[in-house]
Amino acid sequence: MKMQSNRRILRFLIVSVLLLAGVRLSLAQESKGFVVDKIIAKVDNYILLNSEFDGAYQNYLSNGGRPSEQARCGIFSQLVINKLLVAKAEIDSVVVTDLEVDNNTDQRMNMILQNSGNSPEQLERTYGKTLEQIKLELRDQIREQMLGNAMQRKITKGLSVTPAEVKRFFSKIPTDSLPFYSADVVVAQIVRKAQISDEQKLATKLKLTEIRQRILDGEDFNELARKFSEDPSAQYNGGDMGYVGRGAMVAQYEAMAFKLKKGEISQPFESMFGFHIMQLIDRRGNEYHSRHILISAVPSREDLNRAEQYLDSLRLAIQRDSITFEDAAKKYSDDLRTKGFGGYFTDEDGGSKISVKDMDPIVYFNIDTMKVGSIGRPTIYRTDDGKDAVRILYFKDRQPPHQANLKDDWHRIQAAALAEKRDKMLAKWFEKAKNDVFIKLDPAFDSCGILQ
Repeated sequence: MKMQSNRRILRFLIVSVLLLAGVRLSLAQESKGFVVDKIIAKVDNYILLNSEFDGAYQNYLSNGGRPSEQARCGIFSQLVINKLLVAKAEIDSVVVTDLEVDNNTDQRMNMILQNSGNSPEQLERTYGKTLEQIKLELRDQIREQMLGNAMQRKITKGLSVTPAEVKRFFSKIPTDSLPFYSADVVVAQIVRKAQISDEQKLATKLKLTEIRQRILDGEDFNELARKFSEDPSAQYNGGDMGYVGRGAMVAQYEAMAFKLKKGEISQPFESMFGFHIMQLIDRRGNEYHSRHILISAVPSREDLNRAEQYLDSLRLAIQRDSITFEDAAKKYSDDLRTKGFGGYFTDEDGGSKISVKDMDPIVYFNIDTMKVGSIGRPTIYRTDDGKDAVRILYFKDRQPPHQANLKDDWHRIQAAALAEKRDKMLAKWFEKAKNDVFIKLDPAFDSCGILQ
């Protein structure tokens, strides 16, 4: 597929690789028989390891790229630019906060645990490191990534493409190089989270009360957190949240932290995430150190029935033209990810046409039995964070497999044109910025001519 320039393809691949949290988790595992990583580039205080380059190149190949020296040089060049972005971010005082980095790290760590299919103990054995060591390495990578992204946003701020530029970009693509897209679908949803009854909440509080008593009777807080807490981070931190300042946690959690005495364990209390018990370990000024156990109340069948009835009534109102699906989604949906788009699922560039290959399999299974233009009946499903909810789906459109064209694929072509323009701007920036920092590259990549 040659729709994008080589630079566009490589940029996409590098971004993908950087998002794969953990590409460097295999570093320096001498005890496992791995070869110690080699530094292949240094940009001021930032290093590029051979494992990062290998990961990016293998990702390129696994996505259909052809092995070539040009591709290797392009990927190496982009990785060096990423390091330069981070180095220049520090020089230009572009910052990301520790709180942002910590939150991102926790999310990525939870993703690794959930997607690996391994227990925390298995993950530690695999990498020959404790979860805390893995987390610290991951945090450094994420901080670099966030700094680089922030610097890139600063460089390309306000960048856009006109319709004329999009058409000009498309006209330069040879006909035999136009990509062929698989079938696309346009699907929207309205989500209703079940309103949990008082009886279910009481049952959850009683369970936490029992766990609290076990701690008071001498059982280990951290072990019970690993066993019972629904906070994924508890699997590697035992519920210990470390020191945080005001504003780092939701209001209910923070209020409890400043209410407790040192060492005291709270009674169950509720936040937007569920019910907690918390122990205050220490407090110093506006910072506090706590640990907690989180359990969410589970909706009963009756709770889910009420949500189904609510959405069924809303569905009838839409079918009677009392309100459009888009307006109903914006006003009533509980899914923050889609409601701002009128309920529509979107791709990474914000387009509403989704390839069937990229569609959530459960959503695709549901629309497979629906007619285009129809709204399905309420169905129960599990949200991304594992909660029970109910939704209705609107199957607005389906487009058969086709070769790229401006009429049907404007949003995709516009995104590609913008990416090419952004890449040219970054390349121009690199030529100037590379003189502001110390750069040393492995001689094996001299033929790429990056610093010439």
